[in-house]
Amino acid sequence: MSGSLIAGAFVVGLLVVLPATRPVVQAVDDAVWELAGAVENEPTTASATVLSWLGSAEVNWPLRAAALLLLAWRRHWLRAAAFTLTVISSELFIGPVKNWTDRARPPGALIETTAASFPSGHAIATAVTAVGLVLVLAHPGPSRWRWEVRAVVFTAVMALSRVYLRAHWLSDTLAGALLGAGLALGWPALLMALRHQRDPAAPTS
Repeated sequence: MSGSLIAGAFVVGLLVVLPATRPVVQAVDDAVWELAGAVENEPTTASATVLSWLGSAEVNWPLRAAALLLLAWRRHWLRAAAFTLTVISSELFIGPVKNWTDRARPPGALIETTAASFPSGHAIATAVTAVGLVLVLAHPGPSRWRWEVRAVVFTAVMALSRVYLRAHWLSDTLAGALLGAGLALGWPALLMALRHQRDPAAPTS
């Protein structure tokens, strides 16, 4: 699952930067940008602004710190390590890729933006935090699955809020959400596999 998500983010990135496919992707992004402008209204703008704030660093970092403190207090070291590696790898990815692609932001943004457009840092961070928190805090089983679905839905809605606010193109947020979710799922799976390889009696979930 995680490999497929990361591969999907990579494919979207290639489609955005390759000269042969860039015009097609931009045409889709332009159509969604025009639709966002056509449906703009004050209540939706207010709601999207709140959602965008929920995906910001001001919200994500305190949640991440609180989760790590709780995991340390419970001595869940593998979960803490997986969440830490997820956060670090995602943060190390955002800046270099933005600098490399240097994609311009959509015109007419309704909120202040900084740095290049691709990929969406908000989408990556929200997926990492939302999916990661469920993985490290919820017990395995149906309850965790339900919370994972909620985390994915929230990430998608937050990402769309950035598109509506014209802070990002649709492809920026799609790649970001796929990458963030892939990392959040991938690190715990990798660490559990390594633990199981060292100790076959160790649980794999």
